[in-house]
Amino acid sequence: MHYVSTRATSASASRNPETFSTILLGGLAPDGGLFMPAEYPRVSHEELNAWRTLSYAGLAYEILRKFATDIPDADLKALTARTYTPEVYRNARAGENAADITPLRTLEDEGGQKLILQALSNGPTLAFKDMAMQLLGNLFEYALAKDNEELNIFGATSGDTGSAAEYAMRGKRGVRVFMLSPSGKMSAFQTAQMFSLQDPNIFNIAVEGVFDDCQDLVKAVSNDLSFKARHKIGTVNSINWARVVAQVVYYFRGYLAATSDNAQKVSFTVPSGNFGNICAGHIARMMGLPIDKLVVATNENDVLDEFFRTGVYRVRKSSETFHTSSPSMDISKASNFERFVYDLVGRDSERTHALFRKVETHGGFDLSGGPGADGDEFKRVGDYGFVSGRSTHADRLDTIRMVADDYGIVIDTHTADGIKVAREHMAPGVPMIVLETALAAKFNETILEALGTDAERPAGFEDIEALPQKFVLMRPNVDEMKTFIAAHTGL
Repeated sequence: MHYVSTRATSASASRNPETFSTILLGGLAPDGGLFMPAEYPRVSHEELNAWRTLSYAGLAYEILRKFATDIPDADLKALTARTYTPEVYRNARAGENAADITPLRTLEDEGGQKLILQALSNGPTLAFKDMAMQLLGNLFEYALAKDNEELNIFGATSGDTGSAAEYAMRGKRGVRVFMLSPSGKMSAFQTAQMFSLQDPNIFNIAVEGVFDDCQDLVKAVSNDLSFKARHKIGTVNSINWARVVAQVVYYFRGYLAATSDNAQKVSFTVPSGNFGNICAGHIARMMGLPIDKLVVATNENDVLDEFFRTGVYRVRKSSETFHTSSPSMDISKASNFERFVYDLVGRDSERTHALFRKVETHGGFDLSGGPGADGDEFKRVGDYGFVSGRSTHADRLDTIRMVADDYGIVIDTHTADGIKVAREHMAPGVPMIVLETALAAKFNETILEALGTDAERPAGFEDIEALPQKFVLMRPNVDEMKTFIAAHTGL
C-alpha cells in the first residue's frame, strides 16, 4: 500500500508515493496536503463474514494490515493485541462487557426503526480518541525503537485529543508531547486531565485564542520543513493517517455487531468538528462496508452542516467561532475535510490544491454549481452517503434529559448532538448507530444544568480538578512557539 498527497502536483515535493511507515510519524505532506492511500483496499463478503467472530484486536489487525503493508504481520498482530485489551479499555459502565471494547446499546426499536449507541469511551481518558491514540502510542514507540530515533509531537486539541495523546505517549521512550489548547475553552475536567500530568515528556501550552488558532500554529510549524526536520516534529492530530485508519476499525465492529448478514445496511451518526472521526467512516464505506448514510452532526459551529446542505464551505474567523457546551466541536476549519473533498473531486490533486489555497486566501469555496461557484461537484455528495444536521445548547439539554428519562443513561453533550441529529435521519429497516464521543463526567457543568445532579465518575477521577496543574500560557505567535519548542527539545 502506497500513499499520495491530496495536493500533489507536477512540481510537488510529495508527488512520489510513500509507505505507511514513512508517513506514520508525520502529519502534513511536504506540500501541505494530507496523505491518502493511492487506492482504497476492498473488503470481500467472505472476509466480512469471517470477521464476525473476531475479537476487537483481531479485527483491528485484519483491517490495519491492508494499510500498513510494510510492517511485518507478526509485529502488527502483537501491537493490536497489546493495545485492545479489557485492561486498557476498563471503564465499561453497568451492563457493558469490557471485553467487547466498543459495546452497542439499543436505545429505540420501534416501527422498524432502530437507534443504537456505540460506546467508544471506555479508554483511559474516557473519550473516543483513546480508540486510535492508544494504538498510535504503541506504533510510535515501535517505529522509533527500530531506528533509535526521537520524536517531538506537536499537536492541537479542542479537548479530548490532547489528553488521549498525552496518556498514550506519557513515558514512551524517545517521545515528547507539545500540546496546544485554547485557554479557558475546555471543560474543567478536560483541562484537569491534561494539565495535571507531571511527566517530564509532556508540555501543555494554553493559547490565548480559539482552537482554530491552535490548529493554525500546528500547520504553520509543520509547513516549515527545515524546522520540522531539525526538531523531529510529528503529529497525533487527526491529520495523522495512522490515527484515522485506526478509527476505521470501530465502524466495521459496529456494523458487524448490529447485523447478522452482509445484505443488511446500517447508518452512522457522528458528532463532528474536525471531520476526522466521520472521515474514518467514509473510508470504511469506500472499502465496501455496507453503510447507507453517514450523518454529520455539528453544534452551533456549523461549517460542515452548511457545506452538506448547500455546497458552500465557509470557514469562520476566530471571532465568529462560538464557545459552546460541546466544546470539542468548537471548530470552524475542519482539517480532515480535505480528504473527503479529494475523493469528491475525483482525486484530482491539482483541483484539491486550488480549492484549499482558496480557503487560505478567500476563506472558503463553493461547489454548489450556482452562479459564481467554484464548480458543481456538490451534486456528487449523495453518492458518498453524506447528510448532516445541527444541534444547539437547548437541543442538547433536551436530549440529555430525554435519554436519561427514557433509557436510564447519562450521555455527554457531544453525544447528545449526535442523537438529536440522528433522530432526524432514521429510516425503516436501517439501524442508526450513533458514535459516542465521551463519558458525561467530562462535561459535568452541562449535565448538572440538564439533570440537576452530577454525572457519575469512574474510579480514579473523583477529584481530578483539585490536582496541581502544569502548563504555560502563550500568544498565538508562530515564532514564539518555535522558540519554545527549540528550547525544550535539546535538538
